[in-house]
Amino acid sequence: MFATEKQKERVTDMKETTKYYVVKEKAVPEVLLKVIEAKRLMETKKASTIQEAVEQIGISRSSFYKYKDDIFQFHDNSQGTTLTMTFNIDDRPGVLSNVLRQIAEFGANILTIHQSIPINGIAALSISVQVLQTTGDISDMLEVLESGEGVHQVKILAKE
Repeated sequence: MFATEKQKERVTDMKETTKYYVVKEKAVPEVLLKVIEAKRLMETKKASTIQEAVEQIGISRSSFYKYKDDIFQFHDNSQGTTLTMTFNIDDRPGVLSNVLRQIAEFGANILTIHQSIPINGIAALSISVQVLQTTGDISDMLEVLESGEGVHQVKILAKE
């Protein structure tokens, strides 16, 4: 659920939004399932490099890199999950404040914030949040964050 009607309008007005879907495993192309498996091998230390993981799974490194930021295994109970997101934001007063406010309005608990020194007016930002029982819909939150003024890119880096 959107935290405010203004956020909902902003998402609705966006010309291009990222959409999120939940699909059954049988509908997911094999290469995407293999990317998930390669990521799992890296997380569980059963592969020490990406090259080793993709060789074990049987996909190319280019396939892995093409899809790695866009496919995550779905967990029914996301409460207590830590979600780490990366952003590219304008180096202007209020942009970071607005991102943090939007996360707070969705009820996610901010755990860490790291912003790099801006280069050419753009700062790289990493934020880890804890998803709580009271946290709103994560897909809606991501859409609101992506539509924020001064926000150029939002990616999920990790979900633990």
